[in-house]
Amino acid sequence: MNVSPVPSDFLPVHSRSNPFQSFWMGGYECTDQLNAWGNRVDFLHITGHLPRIDDDYRNLAPFGIQTVREGIRWSQVEKRPYQYDWQTLAFMMERGRMAGIQQVWDLCHFGFPDDLTPLHPLFARRFAALCRSFVAFYRSVDPYSTLIVTPINEVSFLSWLGGDARGTSPYCVGQGWEVKYGLMRAYIEGVAALREADPSIRILTTEPLVNVVPQLDATPEQLGFAALAHENQFQATDMLSGRLCPELGGQPDYLDVVGLNYYYNNQWIAGSGAFLPWANDGFDPRWRPLRDLFREVYRRYQRPIVLSETSHPGEDRPQWIQFVARESAAVLSGGLPLWGICLYPIIDRPDWDHLTPWHQAGLWDAEGTSDGTVAQQPPHQVLNQPYADALREVQSVLARVQNRLISQAGPLPNF
Repeated sequence: MNVSPVPSDFLPVHSRSNPFQSFWMGGYECTDQLNAWGNRVDFLHITGHLPRIDDDYRNLAPFGIQTVREGIRWSQVEKRPYQYDWQTLAFMMERGRMAGIQQVWDLCHFGFPDDLTPLHPLFARRFAALCRSFVAFYRSVDPYSTLIVTPINEVSFLSWLGGDARGTSPYCVGQGWEVKYGLMRAYIEGVAALREADPSIRILTTEPLVNVVPQLDATPEQLGFAALAHENQFQATDMLSGRLCPELGGQPDYLDVVGLNYYYNNQWIAGSGAFLPWANDGFDPRWRPLRDLFREVYRRYQRPIVLSETSHPGEDRPQWIQFVARESAAVLSGGLPLWGICLYPIIDRPDWDHLTPWHQAGLWDAEGTSDGTVAQQPPHQVLNQPYADALREVQSVLARVQNRLISQAGPLPNF
């Protein structure tokens, strides 16, 4: 499907200014989903972030991180239809205010109330009502600051997990498109409700950024299958902007800041389950640099970009952040509006389905044993020094790139 980019002069005013307090951001795993076994998980408690929020925010200061991604946990906020409990949100907002931390809020991070699924006929209506209540409460506490919201995190992934892989509600096979359609109906109605309540709200989409390739020596049919799979990663944002399924009510104005989630296993061979090695040590011609994937998205949407999730488990974390910084420096030098990089997760987290092992993918590791188990719940978090050293180094490098661009051309444009 050929999609023409939206002309730059069509961008609304609220999409032309960078709303983020810091370029480097931290993301706290906040999922409240039903896992593969049908058990509700609550990662704000499991990781220890909620009871330890003051320490977690204080620990960000040496790394210049002043913006974080957090989640409200819809399943905990709305335990009875249309009745909302915002006490935890109020607590987290207060802790953020005291620490000088800007919080970007996920309203649905893979979890929703027990009586709902994306296939439920009232899913969108309930989500829009949640959005209205959220804005009303948030603005009653904080009337003036810039509010950045991700309505539903990773629609593309959640559609596959719940619609095709039976990994979460509604535990389907072969209904990925139906789940995606239901999620995007809610997403669009949610954005409309948010903007009606507060036109200044910024929307940060957070969709996986992938490269899907054919097998080597692929047949024409295999080439077409891989090309279609690669194109399908844009369905959610195309729906939001009204390019696809316009009956859902999507509009170009709803696409504001394009968040892209990119991990070490985001390039794979269609239909095989095999991944292209992220460092491309074998010089596979099908592998694409991250900078090229960023450029593809920007050409398509002409919107500012954020690397809204990125990390690598284990000992390769320093090499990974060096790779990300190198690619980001190239993107910035090329004039693209890359507005931030979010380390996600910023603190360690376990597997959703078994709650062990812990992934050791954060800037802080859960203190425990070498097999990935932890000594206590919630675990004590320990700074991973090699990752921290590499992060400080690349932060310095990217700062020099940004300062050079400013000195050469004046202040960076807001796009």
